Amino acid sequence: MSRLVVISNRLADPRKPAAGGLAVALGEALNQTGGLWFGWSGNVVEGGTPGEGELHTRQAGAVTLATVDLCREDHDSYYHGYSNSVLWPVFHYRLDLADFNASYIAGYRRVNQMFARKLLPLLREDDILWVHDYHLIPLAAELRAMGCKQRIGFFLHIPMPPPLIMAAIPQHEWLMRSLFAYDLVGLQSEADVSHFTRYVRNEGSAEEVDAQRLRAFGGTVQVQAFPIGIDVDEFTRLTHAPDAVETYENMRDEYSRRRLLLGIDRLDYSKGIPHRVRAFRELLDRYPENRDSATLIMIASPTRDDVNAYADLRQELEGLCGAVNGDYGELDWMPVRYIHRMVARKRVPGLCRAAAVGLVTPLRDGMNLVAKEYVVAQDPDDPGVLVLSRFAGAAEQLKEALLVNPYDTQGMADSIQQALQMPLAERQARHQKLMARLREHDVHWWRKSFLNALQTADD
Repeated sequence: MSRLVVISNRLADPRKPAAGGLAVALGEALNQTGGLWFGWSGNVVEGGTPGEGELHTRQAGAVTLATVDLCREDHDSYYHGYSNSVLWPVFHYRLDLADFNASYIAGYRRVNQMFARKLLPLLREDDILWVHDYHLIPLAAELRAMGCKQRIGFFLHIPMPPPLIMAAIPQHEWLMRSLFAYDLVGLQSEADVSHFTRYVRNEGSAEEVDAQRLRAFGGTVQVQAFPIGIDVDEFTRLTHAPDAVETYENMRDEYSRRRLLLGIDRLDYSKGIPHRVRAFRELLDRYPENRDSATLIMIASPTRDDVNAYADLRQELEGLCGAVNGDYGELDWMPVRYIHRMVARKRVPGLCRAAAVGLVTPLRDGMNLVAKEYVVAQDPDDPGVLVLSRFAGAAEQLKEALLVNPYDTQGMADSIQQALQMPLAERQARHQKLMARLREHDVHWWRKSFLNALQTADD
């Protein structure tokens, strides 16, 4: 059996449950082959030399964890700069928030070259490499330039933007050309595959070799949708664990006279959180029977607070929540409960189970696993209703959710009202179909499907 080598910007010890479903799923495959997981250590070295970083290795059971430090200049240009100030906003359709600083791309290329240089001596001849996410798009091209012949697959966890939006990135052709150094490119949705295919047809005169393979830029790559799932059994166990049960019971007792609506996100401009608060305000205005009855719990965990766009978003959100509470609140009822901090993962299933409506309404998202976690946490005898943005990758799979346009606050308010009024039999039927699909396409299916496709690519 070939050894699996996983490369990602950050890594986690797969033995620790807190690592999350993805790390556990990858860890399962890594353990089977005595694999290697490679990435950034998380350490930023002040005054270090650009393009140089110390390599650290340690064992986590059968898995070798190999990490590299970054100097301040590389971190700021590769991570804060090109990855999160260019690729993240553009891939989420926010050209207005992109910072096309010409110096960022040099740092991005330099770090990917360094990662390739540090990784290459650790590889074995029959290894299979799996590269993850937008931080490392050119890694295979750098490895190939150094003589790497192993099979290399890439999975993009965030959306692939349409061709014209992609074309706004300076040197976009170099970026997309580098994907043709991979044997397999995995994307979250069929819409993403369509965007990729249209780009390489328009910009690279791509030819279709077959239904899944494209030839362009002097190379051939297989492109498929592999919608990432969650570990349904693990999250079900978490839902019935003491912490989640205690959270559920506390919420049920505290809000015994209320219907709970729940949103759980990172505080990011892609998540559509202000639009959600405006839709809830519209709900209270258009359907006054929900006043003193419905409570929106908004958990927006901190993210890059040092970036102006995030600081502005936090200020906007706090103003919106305060206005709703001031205009509609009563002495014994606060319409919006806004929390700007992390909530322990072991308590999340209890929150989800207590909520009559789960609001997952991003403006754009690669997948959004919170939507799937909300469904799994429900009581099948009395399930809540998922209200889901049509612009989340999960919408392609979760068709029994109430799909909404997050830019249409009136339409979203109407859908929330529909969710609150939905009969039990309809809720049960929708939930049953959603659960069947989530079980069929869980995180283990995702991992096995990708690795099977990679092992047979070009055969």
